[in-house]
Amino acid sequence: MSKLVSVIMPMYNAEKYIKESIKSVLNQTYEIWELLIIDDVSTDNSVEIVEEYVERDSRIKLFRLDENSGPAVARNVGIKNSIGDFISFLDSDDLWHAEKLEIQLRFMIDNNYSITCTDYEQIDEEGQSRNKIIKTKIKADYDMVLKYNPIGNLTVMYNVDKLGKIKIPNIKKRNDYLLWLTILKKEKYIYGINQVLASYRVHPNSISSNKFELVKYHWHIYRKIENISFIKSLYLIFLWGFIKVFRIK
Repeated sequence: MSKLVSVIMPMYNAEKYIKESIKSVLNQTYEIWELLIIDDVSTDNSVEIVEEYVERDSRIKLFRLDENSGPAVARNVGIKNSIGDFISFLDSDDLWHAEKLEIQLRFMIDNNYSITCTDYEQIDEEGQSRNKIIKTKIKADYDMVLKYNPIGNLTVMYNVDKLGKIKIPNIKKRNDYLLWLTILKKEKYIYGINQVLASYRVHPNSISSNKFELVKYHWHIYRKIENISFIKSLYLIFLWGFIKVFRIK
């Protein structure tokens, strides 16, 4: 394989974790990648830390936004400046397992898939396992993702030649979820690898740990963005809530 993978990493005040995240890319067994780090006007030492890595490895590139704009804008800047054949996403506090890119890229090329994801685990702020694995589906379409999103942002890879550079919807939260829905309106399936290849860091005050906020943002997506009827949106919220919030702890 000789395909270039562009890794998009938005960053805001990530000095505590950014080294680990960068090292998890540097440690990949597949070495043909570029890492685009987009700083969203950090006020800590994140930029200084990244600049040290930029000096050491030409594959790492730093972009700095002029004003704090949120992760969607940061990711779009990364996508715009990327030159890879494939695009992957990794936030500045999350981690990849060493064989993530190699396994996933081979899976895509061998099966001629346009977009894929993998299983991932949850870790706490200190990097310790929370003993929770989020399993993806072998394949999922738009309707399935509406009901239950099995896609972890840190696990996704898509083929730029087939899908193009897709702009991420600019909403404050759940913009990655909207991106999957956007892609699945043109690509029938996203295919999953049932192997844990990434670690997602859960913070006490993060959106993923606040169940009420999750419900609120999903309601907004269903009604205001996807223009789904009130009754169907209620059904989707109930179904999604049962699966994601109440049954899966």
